[in-house]
Amino acid sequence: MGSPVHRVSLGDTWSRKVHPDIDSERHRQSFNVERLTNILDRGVENTVLRRKIESIIQGDPVFSIKDNYFMTKNELYEAAIQKKFHLEMLAQRLGWSERSREQTYAYRAISGQVNLSVHNVSMNALKSLGSDEQIAKWGHLFKNFQIIATYAQTELGHGTYLQGLETEATYDAATQEFVIHSPTITATKWWPGDLGRSVTHAVVLAQLICSGAKKGMHAFIVPIRSLQDHSPLPGITVGDIGPKMGLDHIDNGFLRMNHVRVPRENMLSRFAEVLPDGTYRRLGAPQSNYLAMVVTRVQLLLDGILPYLQKACVIAVRYSVIRRQSQIRPSDPEAKILDYQTQQQKLLPQLAMCYAFHFLILDLLEFFQIAYSAILERDFSLLPELHALSTGIKAMLSDFCAQGAEICRRACGGHGYSLLSGLPTLVNQVIASCTYEGENTVLYLQVARFLMKNYLQAQVSPGSTEQKSLPQSVMYLATPGPARCPAQTAADFLSPELYTTAWAHAVTRLIKDAVHNTQALTQSGVDQHNAWNQTTVIHLQAAKAHCYYITVKTFKEALEKLDNEPAIQRVLQRLCDLCALHGILTNSGDFLHDGFFTGAQLNMARAAYLDLLLLIRKDAILLTDAFDFTDHCLNSALGCYDGQVYERLFEWAQKSPANTQENPAYEKYIRPLLQSSGSKL
Repeated sequence: MGSPVHRVSLGDTWSRKVHPDIDSERHRQSFNVERLTNILDRGVENTVLRRKIESIIQGDPVFSIKDNYFMTKNELYEAAIQKKFHLEMLAQRLGWSERSREQTYAYRAISGQVNLSVHNVSMNALKSLGSDEQIAKWGHLFKNFQIIATYAQTELGHGTYLQGLETEATYDAATQEFVIHSPTITATKWWPGDLGRSVTHAVVLAQLICSGAKKGMHAFIVPIRSLQDHSPLPGITVGDIGPKMGLDHIDNGFLRMNHVRVPRENMLSRFAEVLPDGTYRRLGAPQSNYLAMVVTRVQLLLDGILPYLQKACVIAVRYSVIRRQSQIRPSDPEAKILDYQTQQQKLLPQLAMCYAFHFLILDLLEFFQIAYSAILERDFSLLPELHALSTGIKAMLSDFCAQGAEICRRACGGHGYSLLSGLPTLVNQVIASCTYEGENTVLYLQVARFLMKNYLQAQVSPGSTEQKSLPQSVMYLATPGPARCPAQTAADFLSPELYTTAWAHAVTRLIKDAVHNTQALTQSGVDQHNAWNQTTVIHLQAAKAHCYYITVKTFKEALEKLDNEPAIQRVLQRLCDLCALHGILTNSGDFLHDGFFTGAQLNMARAAYLDLLLLIRKDAILLTDAFDFTDHCLNSALGCYDGQVYERLFEWAQKSPANTQENPAYEKYIRPLLQSSGSKL
């Protein structure tokens, strides 16, 4: 049926023969793994190109990441800068254009261990918020790294709440300059990546003040360090914020500005501008200043968040067919731990979510291209839906990927706690995404406001103009479904139509409850803002359910387009079924609450779910192989293609500096302790 190219890790000194326990999993193929890889890559030509790029990266010793587990913070930082520099030189030599597929595949192969990535975020801001003249002036400087920039939005005292940012940009008409100032300690920019030691410029988000009036948040290009000797410029206090939970290769930094002056032209002015005399002109919707954040969120999903869960699944599933533990029956040999239903229940829903999220992101990217092009032409009609979809999907994706990666780590037992497994690094990296580019609870509540507004609009008379103008993603609010689930057998729960209808019903009820609770408070005399605050937990639940429904529905619709791939469609359909049923069983109260499900029907759903685990387990290795991560990219002793887990763990452990360096505690403490009078045998 076809199989992925076997690409082992370079540099191993022992036999690379594939372990029979993982080899046997690959011999019973129910679908063409290579073809599924092509589908995930969106074309055979992309698979070919990606593997070519990965071969280049893997063959270059500068891009090795195997020693990362034994490096100090300084060494990690320098190595990440070196990789970025080397990658830029390589891209120039081979003619890879900016943000080309080649660049994307190279970053995937290096596994994120490069610095200056926030430079791309600042470029997003320039292209989204800058005028054509500003893009012409600054674009080539950004692109050619004649300046290195970061995106300085988050402050010591404010993050996701952008209206609360304290940094000020006061226009001085006499000199036609903006005076950028940090008026308080909490106005200090805090967390921007690459700011601590690397960048020369920052795209600074600040409150614009013109003629004494505040005009809201706007973006300004501010020089930070000298282009001659990299020293901080006058009025600039900048540095590294110190130890973090992870991402030690990145110099997240702080920035304080003491009346720093920049020219009027340094305010990004596609959607707003300040004229020489200080007159303020708005050229777009107020929300347009958030566009750079929307762009960054959308770009992050496919390449910057989802791969963490995909890799964790590859590692944990491969390890789970090598690791043998106890017996299912007393007379049997020790079983592969993936044969235990509890292990399947941990890992296979995570694998299903990987595939569900893949198709969800592709659908969002398609909508994003349409909406973004319109917005740049100052057509903001799709901006509310784009904002709701991007914030909701970012929040859900990072939440589920963080939880899922940790589940995968724990599913590997003690070895999952070793950095050499690759799993702790994946967990720490993806956990960060739950906060950056918007804290997830706040993002979900932004979705909730969108849902509340559209629910109220859907309540107007059927067929009215207001109802017909509902955004596509919430059209279900105006589409009544059955009051009771019609399922009569477990097999009925494998109907995509049935479970998407069930999800739509549950979500609609949750939104209705949230809205009605808010309205009840306002009708009792509570002001609108307090009424919202007192019902946010209910709104949050509704927003999460809405995002899950969108995920299931999008997965279902994507599979309908695979009729020409029946074997792949069949195996992915099981994953879609599992995704839907896992969500239902995890949130069963939402489906039982109003009697849509009976207890007996929930038992049927569970029976269907458990049957699916057994079916998907047979294809689990093949489904993870289809992601086609190289050993180099995974950098995991547990997750290599050949399954030689224990040999690799033992070999890699020998590289620990502790095994070759003199024990610093022996002469000072251990020897005196051993030679004290109380320690004699």
